[in-house]
Formats: sequence, structure tokens, C-alpha cells
Amino acid sequence: MPTRLKRYYGFGHLHFLTFSCYQRRPLLDMPVARNFFLSSLNEIRNRYHFELHGYVVMPEHVHLLLSEPREQTISHALKALKQRISRDLRSGIPESNKQSLPAALRTIASNLPRFWEPRFYDFNVYTQKS
Repeated sequence: MPTRLKRYYGFGHLHFLTFSCYQRRPLLDMPVARNFFLSSLNEIRNRYHFELHGYVVMPEHVHLLLSEPREQTISHALKALKQRISRDLRSGIPESNKQSLPAALRTIASNLPRFWEPRFYDFNVYTQKS
């Protein structure tokens, strides 16, 4: 990943984000992990008040197309999302859903030093063409 990424916020653009699982491992390959990711994304979307225009959840990375949050930056919202996913999938999701998470995923995720690669790629979408 580039070391000097520039973020352009405050222009009202949509943002196309890409971020990856640690070492591009397929940690989102299981339906329960993807569903947990999507429910967490929805909660973060509601908390940070941004519009989600599209998403693709691949086994080892994610693409999001979203608006800027009303009060915070995209960086803050994405940090909250990634922390929640990492914390809950690495230590076990809340007790009410714990049985739905396969033991194999809990074991793999808990043995990694992190769930996500640091940072994310952000592309401003400011025209119909882009």
C-alpha cells in the first residue's frame, strides 16, 4: 500500500473504499462472517450517518461506495467498523450469536496478530464517469 495516501474530505463526494483482511487471508469466506460484517456495517452506518450506495464483500477484501458521514470523517467510521469486526470475530462474537460462528473461524481469527491490514484505499467519486 502507498505510504503517503491523501484523503480528500469535505467536498460532498462519494468515496470508493477498498480494504483487505490480514495478509489477504479469506477471513470473510464463510457466510456467517460475511453476515456479521454486514450487520456491523449497518450499525456503523446508522451511528455515523453515512449513505451506503454499494458494497462487495469478497473472501479476503471489501469494497464500499459511500457518502461522507455527517459529523466525522470516513476514516473514523471505517476505524470503528474494522475495530468492531476484529474485536468480535477474534475474541468471539456476542454470546447470543457465539454458537453461529464456526470454531474454525474463531480459531483462525484469534491466532492472527490482527484481522485487517492497516489503512484503506480511498478514491473520490465526483463525476458520473468516475
